[in-house]
Amino acid sequence: MSRTAQNYEFQQWWNKQRHSFLDSSDDNPPSSSAAASSSSSSSSLAVDLTSSPTATTKGHHTRSARQLSWLWLLRFHKLTASVAWLTDSSISLLRTANRRISNHHRSPSAYSSSSRLNKIIRIFLILVLLLLFLELLAYRRGWHFTPPSVESAEALVERLYAKWLEIRADYLAPPLQYLANVCIVLFLIQSLDRAVLMLGCFWIKFRKLKPIPPVSYAAPDVEAAENYYPMVLVQIPMCNEREVYQQSIAAVCIQDWPRERMLVQVLDDSDDPDTQVLIKGEVQKWQQKGVQIVYRHRFVRTGYKAGNLRSAMSCDYLKDYEFVAIFDADFQPAPDFLKKTIPYFKGNDELGLVQTRWAFVNKDENLLTRLQNINLSFHFEVEQQVNGIFINFFGFNGTAGVWRIKALEDCGGWLDRTTVEDMDVAVRAHLSGWKFIYLNDVKCLCELPESYAAYKKQQHRWHSGPMQLFRLCFVDVLRSKVIKFFVLCY
Repeated sequence: MSRTAQNYEFQQWWNKQRHSFLDSSDDNPPSSSAAASSSSSSSSLAVDLTSSPTATTKGHHTRSARQLSWLWLLRFHKLTASVAWLTDSSISLLRTANRRISNHHRSPSAYSSSSRLNKIIRIFLILVLLLLFLELLAYRRGWHFTPPSVESAEALVERLYAKWLEIRADYLAPPLQYLANVCIVLFLIQSLDRAVLMLGCFWIKFRKLKPIPPVSYAAPDVEAAENYYPMVLVQIPMCNEREVYQQSIAAVCIQDWPRERMLVQVLDDSDDPDTQVLIKGEVQKWQQKGVQIVYRHRFVRTGYKAGNLRSAMSCDYLKDYEFVAIFDADFQPAPDFLKKTIPYFKGNDELGLVQTRWAFVNKDENLLTRLQNINLSFHFEVEQQVNGIFINFFGFNGTAGVWRIKALEDCGGWLDRTTVEDMDVAVRAHLSGWKFIYLNDVKCLCELPESYAAYKKQQHRWHSGPMQLFRLCFVDVLRSKVIKFFVLCY
């Protein structure tokens, strides 16, 4: 037997003896100094023996200081995450409670209709979940391959599924098929409309059709003629527009138009006192430069933008003005905007609106702005240009346009019955017999919504408003078209 084998057997024997010795020492602790010294010597000997590379121990592993620090750091991280979650949950709960409390001022009819709608949605959701559970159960049992009938069904669940199949086939499938056919027809109509608009746009490009103004205000021989320039009112409706009010006011005040023939109205509906002070200061600055500009603020903000414009048009000092140009707070017209739009009204008494195109300064900011630019470019380049050339009507965009004040008064002025007051006044003006002109080559700078939240809010207003307007004006439009048809027949 070799020496290494003898040492290995001795180490195994000693490890067994050491564990038995330690166990016995834990049960019967030494009571004398001799036992203590014996235990310490044995422990030191065990440490020397187990330090050999070939020794194996079965004791508990001890953690180092670095491991303990990482362990406590991990626990602290979990604790902070829990505290942050509790804080966010509390803040969300408080916001929800505050929103519920603030909504108590609504009328009882609106609250009851909303609660009734919530109940209907909940009942429908529960019914859908039950039917989904029934479908999953039927799929698990193979009833989809061999559908049971009510007569042959044995179990209650099988009988319910058979009855559900009959309801689907007799009552749900026919109306759904009818709705699908209606959607297909609407899709075909919309596709045909888009195709006709594209053909019209190609024809306009091919024939180079565009409105031609009868006069021009750039001629030097008429520059000094005071009565040659009509009285123009420029309105800038805004509400808490702290970031863009300076640019919009400056762009309007530097218009290349005689100052004595132009009046600027800054229609401020801001509820922030600091913003009001800033806008007032900007107006006073341009007043000192000789610009006819006034500041208007309503104490009762009813009707939103439509109410703001209606209130401004009721001023007595506007009786001598013939046209009104409207710009939102984030729009910046070029200095020659009025000289490029007002001439189209000269000699055309049936013209009520001149609309210009929007140009976006942030169209390449992100993917959302690029997609919006594509969509709105089709709207301006194709829809409004074709409608303006061939039928003299399109929807007013709410800004970057010039109205004949007589046309606004003739159709009833601004109404706040919908969220699209611009489209509303355009439809009523068209029904009253006024014509529109769209200028694709005259552009007004503006910005697109860069965040999804702002884009969603804008699209909700743009899509819900036309549905309200359709419900309100459908009968008037139908009656007007029928009357025109009988007039043409006779």
